[in-house]
Amino acid sequence: MNLASQSAEAGAVQLLFANFNQDNTSLAVGSKSGYKFFSLSSVDKLEQIYECNDTEDVCIVERLFSSSLVAIVSLKAPRKLKVCHFKKGTEICNYSYSNTILAVKLNRQRLIVCLEESLYIHNIRDMKVLHTIRETPPNPSGLCALSINGENCYLAYPGSASIGEVQVFDTVNLRAANMIPAHDSPLAALAFDASGTKLATASEKGTVIRVFSIPEGQKLFEFRRGVKRCVSICSLAFSMDSIFLSASSNTETVHIFKLETIKEKPSEEPTSWTGYFGRVIMASTSYLPSQVTEMFNQGRAFATVRLPFCGHKNICALATLDGNMEPSSEILESSSHDRPVAALTAIVTKTYPPPSPTRHAYADDLGAVGGASEDDEIRNLRLDEDNENPPMILQTE
Repeated sequence: MNLASQSAEAGAVQLLFANFNQDNTSLAVGSKSGYKFFSLSSVDKLEQIYECNDTEDVCIVERLFSSSLVAIVSLKAPRKLKVCHFKKGTEICNYSYSNTILAVKLNRQRLIVCLEESLYIHNIRDMKVLHTIRETPPNPSGLCALSINGENCYLAYPGSASIGEVQVFDTVNLRAANMIPAHDSPLAALAFDASGTKLATASEKGTVIRVFSIPEGQKLFEFRRGVKRCVSICSLAFSMDSIFLSASSNTETVHIFKLETIKEKPSEEPTSWTGYFGRVIMASTSYLPSQVTEMFNQGRAFATVRLPFCGHKNICALATLDGNMEPSSEILESSSHDRPVAALTAIVTKTYPPPSPTRHAYADDLGAVGGASEDDEIRNLRLDEDNENPPMILQTE
């Protein structure tokens, strides 16, 4: 599905933001005129389920699973985060920060606000600031990832501006979990799987993608996207069952890798000259430099998706559609499909009523200004239900 062509047909709406929700069931799009939500129930039709045209210049819009809770940042107030109930058209609360908000991540436990040199960890039940990670390495792109799993609720962000170090932070116990030396070049993309036990990483060089165990930091898989050219990897995404990993870049190709451990076959005596040659090559790898040996062990793409454009920043997600993972078009290319997947890609090129008076506002000592909600209301909410009201009820001025 090509949002660029759709926006052109609809009057060339300038897109400012696009992202999938946590379980890849909907797509959020921010633009100069507002924001929209689309349902991802089919690869043939992109169904719009909500549109707001009264909030201009929406540069960040993040939805909590399939609930009515949405976090919004606009270019007109880039330091201000608004948390809203989009179905009711009400603003629940807002927070202001000391610098421009570059990214917002949320799950049913935590809401993360990423600034260039700090990260704010909020309790999503009452939006209080639980912890602030200050003086992080400069992160102008706002690169970070938050696991959607409530038990393995980890935050990953760059630990260096010059090399590919990943800092992993436990947002439940509010402590550092690990530092992973993932790449030699600075990081370009991060993604957790649905269980929060795997983390995919890519560097600015864009040729190698690695998958690490969390929180241990052990390298589990290594995939090579290509060797012909270095590209800018824009996004990484696991399938919900953690079997597939997709990678999109500024090229026309989306790569899909399969996370499987190759079982060793019992050694057999070669019966042809090619067999002897292959055995000699594999035996000689022990004498080659480690960089060359690693290339022999790197996995290649299980399948690829060819986009009808290149040179754009794009994002990807792997979703189960119509109860199966069978794509309905021939855009997916592979020589050996044993479990095809549907890859969804997107290009990124009514006013809320005034909030009610603040019942209890506070300026916390962690650098963000906002409000807290009432305990009685919190106890009545069921956060595991996507159709439940948002887990906050207090508005701030």
